[in-house]
Amino acid sequence: MKLNYFKKILCLTFFAAATWTAQGQQTTGDIAQQAVSTAASSNTAVKLIDNKGTIKYLQVSNGMTSLTNSTNNKTTTTWQLGGSLTSNTYIDVNGNAFALDGLELINSATTAASTDTTDQSDHGTGTGWTLLIRDEATGKIQKMKATDLIQSGRADYTALAGDETNGNAVINAVGIPLNLSKVWVYRNGAKLSAADFALTTDTVTVTEVSNSWELYTGDVFEVQWIK
Repeated sequence: MKLNYFKKILCLTFFAAATWTAQGQQTTGDIAQQAVSTAASSNTAVKLIDNKGTIKYLQVSNGMTSLTNSTNNKTTTTWQLGGSLTSNTYIDVNGNAFALDGLELINSATTAASTDTTDQSDHGTGTGWTLLIRDEATGKIQKMKATDLIQSGRADYTALAGDETNGNAVINAVGIPLNLSKVWVYRNGAKLSAADFALTTDTVTVTEVSNSWELYTGDVFEVQWIK
């Protein structure tokens, strides 16, 4: 009776493990067997015998870990999430929600964004927080600094005599976006309208408007932008 019960347990264990394996990234072909598990080993194959007497091996990989505990003359092998991905992994949610509940909300008043994050860093090696982003071309999840999400810049210029003669001033503004809604230009502290200037690569050209305002030597221009 005990033998049959033990065989049933082995069959159920093998079925569950086989189901987990089927849900992995590799769904066809053969996966090489890992080393046979020993006490306190990690990510190794577990040797079992099914109800037909066939020797089989259970193992985990690609983001899962197996831990074996052999205390009090009882061996327990546990499979759990956590570990190194050994291949690119894609999960097709097929229109269903893929979500994480229970995430902690950051208090921006007491927790600052990271200033020391590095590429492929492990937890515990930096401070603050970063933003998770998704590369739409590959689907890859990456991180970025908060300061890189919105970039800003500014440029100052004082009009010369030639500018007054020409009625326009060309202001060097390296990195400026070619989008009028993201650029602000001020003349002597007064904001100019979008009709008063034009944008080209790294350049803002301010042109006086007849019957509205004239450009004079010494006019101070300030250009601000975000992108």
